Amino acid sequence: MRPSKIVLMSLVASFALSAAGCVVEEPRPRPPAAVVVAQPPPPPPRGEANIPPPPPAPPGVVYVWQPGHWRWNGHEYVWNPGKYAERPAQAERWIPPHWDERGGQWFFVEGRWA
Repeated sequence: MRPSKIVLMSLVASFALSAAGCVVEEPRPRPPAAVVVAQPPPPPPRGEANIPPPPPAPPGVVYVWQPGHWRWNGHEYVWNPGKYAERPAQAERWIPPHWDERGGQWFFVEGRWA
């Protein structure tokens, strides 16, 4: 075998061995946007009886109602009213923001398109 082939083969073999030891991790979910340690827990969602009709849209654009939710301002919960948002083409549905209780702490999970 010529020296250049030996060098090339050893490089390929070392790459294959190093790649065999690699571990590919799944992306971890984003941490909650805000950690709130407050008592009492967030109030129940408000009913939004007067949801306006969606705005006029160009062809192919779909507007989705995003319900209101409670936000923590550092001192108290404040209601953020719902709104319409344009659905991204690749998204299927809107997952609304919500609060999760874990070990006595309240975590706010941002809404997202899925």
